Formats: sequence, structure tokens, C-alpha cells
Amino acid sequence: MSEHLLLAPLLESYFRRRLTKQRNATPATVASYRDALRMLILFAAARLRKKPAALALEDLDRDLVLAFLDELEEKRNNAVATRNARLAAIRSFFHHVAAADPASFGVAQRVLTIPIKRAHIEVTHHLTKAEVDALIAAPDQRTSRGRRDRTFLLFLARTGARVSEAIGINANDLQLERQHPQVLLHGKGRRDRVIPVPQDLVLALTNLLGERGIAKHEPRPIFIGARHERLTRFGATHIVRRAVAKAVAIRPDLADKPISPHIFRHSLAMKLLQSGVDLLMIQAWLGHAQVATTHRYAAADVEMMRNARRASTAITACVSDPTTPFCNC
Repeated sequence: MSEHLLLAPLLESYFRRRLTKQRNATPATVASYRDALRMLILFAAARLRKKPAALALEDLDRDLVLAFLDELEEKRNNAVATRNARLAAIRSFFHHVAAADPASFGVAQRVLTIPIKRAHIEVTHHLTKAEVDALIAAPDQRTSRGRRDRTFLLFLARTGARVSEAIGINANDLQLERQHPQVLLHGKGRRDRVIPVPQDLVLALTNLLGERGIAKHEPRPIFIGARHERLTRFGATHIVRRAVAKAVAIRPDLADKPISPHIFRHSLAMKLLQSGVDLLMIQAWLGHAQVATTHRYAAADVEMMRNARRASTAITACVSDPTTPFCNC
């Protein structure tokens, strides 16, 4: 087998040239794609009983990639969205292969025909206004940690920021003294956007900056952890978990919901949609590269209406005729 078909040089050129220089990918994207390809290579090595360094490009054929994707869902219990994210990284690599090595075009093309899997629309993965308010109110305002936690939760809920955007903001990204306060979020793919800041969040941020002695135009992180360093994803998740643990005493239904920092983003999107905000405006607000991503919320909203109508019909039938199957009246 010719040397140019070995994986190592193709992987090296992919990460050094395509991702870093040509695509100007963010460190988070590079890390995500590296993880996906590392997992694929380890899977292929185990399946083919080869050392990773001995793998050739032809080993990563369409059937092997499909088997890898199946394992992600069936054995690792990954969601369809995670499976599709791994496939996106693999496809990106094979686009590079097709351009860098014409002799490998056939192998690359067969992998590139693997379709993205359609995900079932999850219509319950957002919170009502009352549930969001309960989480925001949960932290103890008598402690500095509690005040930070409340401000962070309020920031997620009011801006719809991704957790990476929320923990990444600095004081100089805020413009709170304007007639219309706003914050600059540094989004995925180096796409920045400006988001309005409502008055309750303005007050919370102003108090937090004052408590920490940070001038409003300093390039210092707003949200920090116990070691006075920028808050991490892990720390952000713990803030949400602490809030859930306290809020369930008031709203027990929260215990049955999959709550993470990202749910605040989904909840704001649904709130905007149900308030009549245009999809293109929601797309700009959330920083989606394509309106098709934003359209998921509209589809979820329609599905909620269908479910509500089915439930209403079932209740009406049950009241009219208590002998209806499965009637619990």
C-alpha cells in the first residue's frame, strides 16, 4: 500500500492546514473534531486488530464509519445530535482527503455520502417562565457565591447565551450605561453578536462588578470560580445543579426534567417564538449559522400544539364516555 494513503500525514495536514489555517477554526472546534477522529481511529484499530499508527485510509471505509456511528448510539448511548456532530467532524476530514489526495477520492466520496440522521424533536426540553424564575431565585443571596450564581443563571436566561459564551465574557464586553444596554457575545466559528440586556440583568451585573471591584471597561472575566479564575464549563454545570437541588423543594416537577446550562437557551428561544418573534430575529439572537437550526423550535412548538390537542380530545372523550379504554376518570 502506497505511503500517501497512510492516515498519519493526512491527519497532520488536516489539523495544521485545513482547520487551523484555512478554516480559522476556534480551539473548541479543533478539540471537538480531534476527539471525534481519535474515537474513530481507536474504534477502527480495535475492530481491525491493528495499531492506530498502522491504519491506512482505506481502513476507514463507509461500512466501518457506519459501524462506529451505530456504536455511539447503541453502546455509548449518545444522542442523535452527538452522533451527527461526530459525523460532521469525519466528513470534514474526508473533504480534506478528497482535495489533498485525488487518488483517495473514491474512498472519501463513499464516506461523504453517509447522511446526517434526523433527530426526533424533543418538545419537553425547555422550561416555563415559572420554572426559570424558580431556578434563578434558588441561590442564597447572603453569600458571594450565591450572588454570583444568581447573576450567572440570570445571564443565561435573559441572553440565551451558550455556556461557552457566558463564561467567556469580560467586563469590557458589557455596555450597561447606554440607553439600551447590551453585551457582546463571542460565538461559535468566531461569529460575534450583540444582545440586549434587560434591566434586572443590568442591576445584577453592575452589583457583581462592584462587589469584585472591576471597572466596567476592564478585560477581566465576569464569572470566576473558587480559585478566582475564569469559570469553567464544569463550574457552570455545578451552578445549575445546585440551583435545581434547591428549587425542587418549591417546584418538584423540576426533578423530572433534564436540566443543564443549555436549557436556558432553549427556554428563551421558545419564549421568543411563542411571543411572536420572527424566526430570523431568533436566529440572529441565538447566533445560529443557519435558520434551519432555529426552525427546530418552531417545529417543536407545533408538536406541542398537536400533543395538547390530542390530550384535550382524549379528555373530552373520557368525560363523555367513562368506558373509553385507558380512561382514568
